[in-house]
Amino acid sequence: MNIFETGKFFIGCNYWASHAGTAMWNDWCSDAIEEDFLLLSKHGVNVLRVFPLWSVFQPINLLRKHEGIPREYRFGEDPLPDTDTGKMGMSEKALSLFNEFCVLAEKYGLKLVVGLITGWMSGRLFVPPALEGRNIITDPTAIMWQTRFIRCFVDRFKDSPAIIAWDLGNECNCMGSVSISDESYIWTSNMVGTIKSSDDKRPIVSGMHSLSPDGLWQIQHQAELTDILTTHPYPIFTPHCDMEPLNTIRTELHAVAETLYYRGIGGKPCFPEECGTIGPFIGDDDTDAEFIRTNLFTLWAHDCMGFMWWCANEQTHLKTAPYDWNSCERELGLFTKEKTPKPVLHVIEDFNNFINTIGIDKLPQRLTDGICILTREQDTWGVAYMSFILAKQAGLDIEFIYADQPLPESSFYMMPSLSGVSSMTQNRFDNLLDKVKEGAVLYISINDALLSPFREYSGLNVITREKSESTENVKITNGNKKFNIQLNINYKLKLEACSAEVLATNKDGSPIFAVNNYGKGKIFFLAAPLEISLTKVKGAFDEKQSKAISKNDDDSAQYTIFYEIIKQSLLTEKVAYVENQNIGITEHVLDGSKRLLILINYGPKLSEVKLSLKKGWKINKILRGNLQMTGNDASVFEITSI
Repeated sequence: MNIFETGKFFIGCNYWASHAGTAMWNDWCSDAIEEDFLLLSKHGVNVLRVFPLWSVFQPINLLRKHEGIPREYRFGEDPLPDTDTGKMGMSEKALSLFNEFCVLAEKYGLKLVVGLITGWMSGRLFVPPALEGRNIITDPTAIMWQTRFIRCFVDRFKDSPAIIAWDLGNECNCMGSVSISDESYIWTSNMVGTIKSSDDKRPIVSGMHSLSPDGLWQIQHQAELTDILTTHPYPIFTPHCDMEPLNTIRTELHAVAETLYYRGIGGKPCFPEECGTIGPFIGDDDTDAEFIRTNLFTLWAHDCMGFMWWCANEQTHLKTAPYDWNSCERELGLFTKEKTPKPVLHVIEDFNNFINTIGIDKLPQRLTDGICILTREQDTWGVAYMSFILAKQAGLDIEFIYADQPLPESSFYMMPSLSGVSSMTQNRFDNLLDKVKEGAVLYISINDALLSPFREYSGLNVITREKSESTENVKITNGNKKFNIQLNINYKLKLEACSAEVLATNKDGSPIFAVNNYGKGKIFFLAAPLEISLTKVKGAFDEKQSKAISKNDDDSAQYTIFYEIIKQSLLTEKVAYVENQNIGITEHVLDGSKRLLILINYGPKLSEVKLSLKKGWKINKILRGNLQMTGNDASVFEITSI
């Protein structure tokens, strides 16, 4: 069974037994686990991410002689058995329990993603006693024993029908530090190679979080070595996310934006492997349900393969670390400690029933409008995140690539909030300009970058440039509406138009937003770091607060006005559009005459949706909801050509 197929969508959760949490392998209770499995399968959860805790499955001690010189590895005082399992330092008892675990999972139709090196869990290290104090990622002895763990474990369970994927382990990049990205590459390569030497049929899931395109743990490296990338999009732990309520557009689009960010830069499938709200101090049960509903429909609509909640069960009754240490690890379950389903679980069940009964086996990929190119010397995640929200509000669907990647074919490219002096090689940029000459549209906004050449493609001349770190009041018109928008800038450019058309000016009358014809295409230039500046603006996407920030009479958020103006120059295959900026829409071609529309309300309030269809199209079937959309909900329509 391959659940990681384009257009398919699975629903799962991360699992620790309800009675014991991380202590479940030492405090084994098959009856409790079977009851958990029964309840999970009953409510539509069909995939579990599970964890053979490293310190239990490979419980080796290192005995030393004089001056601390290593002498022998043992299980406590007992010599390692003269068996293949014993030589690997593996516990036969623990492996037997995992076999029983797999049998129970198969009984209830549950599929397992197994996190192999689980040495980090919920804020605590769980490494074998012999390896305590070592850098688990770079120390050769630690790597040797991890290699043995994987070889033994995968050899033992590679024929289990319950297991559908191997996960490198839970956030292994938390187990030790690296000084250069080559070290994390070598660790990953070693683990992946060991898995594949025993089982080359199952996909390998990264299991990492907090990756970047140019950091110590890189998206590209994980994508090169593993089959499937993963995000762990918790709003309170991810930069730029914990600024607005759970049930509003900024937070609701976090998981999909981060997943598409990884997928685009890595060029590999990606799914949210852990996601949740971190308990009732962040939002109550009803808010959790609203949060998960919009996330499920959004991830499904954007072909993100699946969703896994953290975690299956409450852990408030557990007194051991990490539950004794960390308040955010106690109230995360789909069930209460009395085994009562929470509202979020009912939402999961309803969603699962919906996608399994609408008659679409694989959802076609959504129609997209353009490519967002993320560049060097910038906060790539912050820029990607804000660009995605602004695009979604403008009715645009974008994908991401990194500046080092070849340019996919598109009619629209974005280079938001450029920074530094080497954001993109001249060779890559010349290739981009060639696309514009052939008819594409390009949008550039600038932070502190130095661009060369500039005048020939922008149609603008720089008279002066000065460090500013101030707010520009931008006057801009769209149709019969006039706006006065405040933009934060780090450097102030005094510009004059040569061939460009000025679309907006600052209070001094200097162009700040302009468009220039370039060959058969157009280049829009914004002399402000719109995207990265919004990472620091609380309420930027909230209707009431954005009204106060932008000082407009219109009730909707106005930062997206720049994207809306650009959109008017784009050619599109889409036939549907909504005016509401809190309503996201994706369009999926079913056949030559039928399309599926997925509309999602990213706000908590009832919204009357203004849906426009191009001439010759009509709503044929209402599969879910209607145009009077309740807060944090979705409507699904089939439309047909007349």
